[in-house]
Amino acid sequence: MPGRAELTGPSEKTGRTPENTGRERSGRFQKGQSGNPNGRPIGARNRTTVAVEALLDGEAEAIMRTAIAKAMDGDTTALRLCLERLAPPRRERCIQFAFPPIETAADAAKAAAALVTGVASGELTPSEAGELGKLIDNFVRALEANDFDARLRRLEEGTP
Repeated sequence: MPGRAELTGPSEKTGRTPENTGRERSGRFQKGQSGNPNGRPIGARNRTTVAVEALLDGEAEAIMRTAIAKAMDGDTTALRLCLERLAPPRRERCIQFAFPPIETAADAAKAAAALVTGVASGELTPSEAGELGKLIDNFVRALEANDFDARLRRLEEGTP
């Protein structure tokens, strides 16, 4: 590339060579190798978000009062914004549903029947029952894997 330093020796700024930076001679990272293997630190916040929060600090209440006043005057956009903030759409809710105890794969059939009964009675929505059904399925798979592992160990040890 014109105007770009050749990457043959150590970098003037860091003293690192292409061999210890994970970069190819062209300056690009090798396939499958990140330039930042540790990634972004946990809890690190976006600079723009921090800057906007600093600008709004102390002014948020006044801005909300203005938005509410405009909504009360009939501004539908302001009304929509206020409603979105006051009552955001619910993503999921906690489900209080009594399952029969599941200790064997056979117990999973009883739990699935309880889900069907819950949907039929209106206690659960079909999508909630579907998600709970996935939990039952995963539990049965874990039981089967555990059973398979135990049988394999017994075979390897030579005990029936």
